[in-house]
Amino acid sequence: MGSSKKVGVVLAGCGFLDGAEIHEACCTLLALDKAGVEIVCMAPKTPQMHVVDHAAGTPEAGASRDVFAESARIARGELVDLAGVQASELDALIIPGGFGVAKNLCTFAVEGPACSINSDIESLIQDMHAAGKPTGFICIAPALAAKALGRHGVTLTIGNDPDTAAGLEQLGAIHVVCPVDEIVVDEIHRVASTPAYMLGPSIGPVSRGIEKLVAKVLDWA
Repeated sequence: MGSSKKVGVVLAGCGFLDGAEIHEACCTLLALDKAGVEIVCMAPKTPQMHVVDHAAGTPEAGASRDVFAESARIARGELVDLAGVQASELDALIIPGGFGVAKNLCTFAVEGPACSINSDIESLIQDMHAAGKPTGFICIAPALAAKALGRHGVTLTIGNDPDTAAGLEQLGAIHVVCPVDEIVVDEIHRVASTPAYMLGPSIGPVSRGIEKLVAKVLDWA
């Protein structure tokens, strides 16, 4: 493990209703930092699908925010443009959840299995897989794995929601029901996933699943 490992963390904004889930992102970053690895936070320079008022829980009419600028809030300004990151630079890749993953990195939130996916994140996931490098997907982020790697029959979890699971399986993935504090491991494809706030209910159980996911991904790396 050690400091020689470089792990990419993809952020999809800031806030669970329209960006990255902040608890999940911070738990991921904390677990990685405790392990002594180099973290590379990244995000696409693209507008959010929409902006949600997190106090009211409703979209703000006419508002717009940039995914990269919002992600910089979580990364404390230390992040790079997703478009410029190559799989060859990383030892592993982890993607926290939040609706921004399904709204800003792909269109799964709106279109389900008929979704499109950001070409940069798709190629990065596929290139990591082709190189035999591990990837971790948290909460709704397995939708990205299903879209990018579904043809390989990758095994993953989003918890136990039957409709979401069915959508991922339509993309070719194999879904396994999983509790919040556990992970589903695909040894063949080196993919780990955990439900996090797809199940919740709070940061404690969510963090336990994420810590196990980070440990598994680093074990592979």
